[in-house]
Order: sequence, then C-alpha cells, then structure tokens
Amino acid sequence: MEFDEVRLILQPLSETMVQKSELNKDERDHWNAEVRQHLDERNEVNRQVKELINEVQSQKSVRDEINSRVKELKEIRAEKSKHLKLVRDELREKLAEQGDSGANSKRSRGPPPGKIRSDMERLEKQYMTGQFLGKRERDYHKKMKQLSEALKSAEKERGGGGMRELKDAVRVAEASQEEAHKSVEISVGRAQESHDLMVELSEEVDRLREKANSAHGELNKSKREADALHSQYIVSLRCIHSIVDMMRAMDSRDKKSEDAGDEEKLEVTDLMSRLMSGDTLSTDELMALRRN
Repeated sequence: MEFDEVRLILQPLSETMVQKSELNKDERDHWNAEVRQHLDERNEVNRQVKELINEVQSQKSVRDEINSRVKELKEIRAEKSKHLKLVRDELREKLAEQGDSGANSKRSRGPPPGKIRSDMERLEKQYMTGQFLGKRERDYHKKMKQLSEALKSAEKERGGGGMRELKDAVRVAEASQEEAHKSVEISVGRAQESHDLMVELSEEVDRLREKANSAHGELNKSKREADALHSQYIVSLRCIHSIVDMMRAMDSRDKKSEDAGDEEKLEVTDLMSRLMSGDTLSTDELMALRRN
C-alpha cells in the first residue's frame, strides 16, 4: 500500500480522534464542575451539622441544669407538704378536743369570741365618733373592760387563741407549699422546653447528615465520571500522537527533513513516555503533543 493511500486513511482518523478528544475534554470539565459543586454542598452541610451538634450539647447542659434544680425544688416542696400535713393534723386534733370540751361543758353558754369582738369594735366606733362624752366616757371604759374579760373567758373556754394561731399557721403553710409547687411546675416546663428543642435539633442533625451523605455519594459519582473521561481524553491524545507520528514518518524524504523529524520525534516520544509512565504534563506540554 502506498504512503498516499495510508495517509488517506490516517488523516480522517486523526480528525475523528481530535473531535473525540475535545468531546471527552468538555465532558470531563463538566463532571469536574459537578465534583466542585457537590464538594461545596457537602462541606456546607457538614458545617451546619457541626453547629447544630454544638447547640444540641448546649441545650442538653441547660436541660440537665434545670432538672437538677427541679430535683432540689421537689425536695423543698416535699418538706413544705410534710409541714402542712403536720399543721393540719394538729388543727384537726384541736378541733376535736374543742368539740369534746363543748359537748361535755355546761359553761360554754356565753356569746362566742367573734360576737364579743364585734361588740367591742362597735363600741369603739361609737367612742371615736363622740358618743361617749363627759360622764358617759366612764361607761365606755367600764363596758370595754367587761367585754375584754368576757373575750378572754370565751377564748379560754373554747381554746380560741391557740386555734387562731393554728389556723394562721395552716394558711401560711398552704401558701408556702403552693409557692413551692408552682416553682417546681415552672422549672419542669422550662426543662421540657429545652428537651423538646434538643430533640428537634437532633432530628435536624439527622436530616442534614442524610443530605451530606447524599452529596458525598454524588461527589464520588461525579469524580468517577470525570476520572473516566480524563482517561479517555489521555488515550485520545496518545492515538492522535501516534497517527501524526506515522504520517510524519512517511513524509520524511530527505536527510534534513528526516533529521529534523527525528529530533522532533524524540521530543514528542519523551513527552509520551512521561505521560505513559503516569507523570502529569503541563498544559503547554499537552498542547505540544496536540500540535505535533
């Protein structure tokens, strides 16, 4: 087969390989852009995951601190409830004793302490409004003295003084116990809010992790495609070089051209040897291969 016939076969093949290499290069660059995009997305999501994990830990610390406070408040409430029970029991016993005393005593026929106090308050109002002037003032003091003695006697018979103290003590204990109970409820609510937020953040962390894993999968897929196309691009360059080399060899007619061709071939052969051995060529060296 003549050189011209071979050249007619190799020339179209060389042009086809050039087109093929350009297509592989464009597709490779496209997949490399995809790699960059998925890499940025994965890194951004992982950054968000890290921030949310820190917030989860912060909320956990808040929740644990409040729960510790709740435990203390419950202990305080238990003490106040115990005290309230003791005071109420004492009041019941006192009421029972008073009932028994009233049933067995025949002396308790006078007015109750409340009625006597009411009479004393009414009498005092009359005095303050000037209804006991002159000689009548002595009647006021005498009447007040009688009512005071009657009040002492009535309270003694009914145990009134101690009863009032017990009732006051019960009211104070009830208020204190209710305040302690509200403090517990408020702290429990705050702890629950912190816990709910922690759970919500944890769920968001799981969702973002799935998103990061998906982006990482797409990253690996894009990288495999880019690597495969880069390999095809390199093979195309090698094929183009071989075809061009063969055609130039056929065109070497005289010694000068042959010597020049040999020198150029040695340079290109050196580049191809480096490329075949796995070395990375610069852009200028790759373009030199394309030109030659």
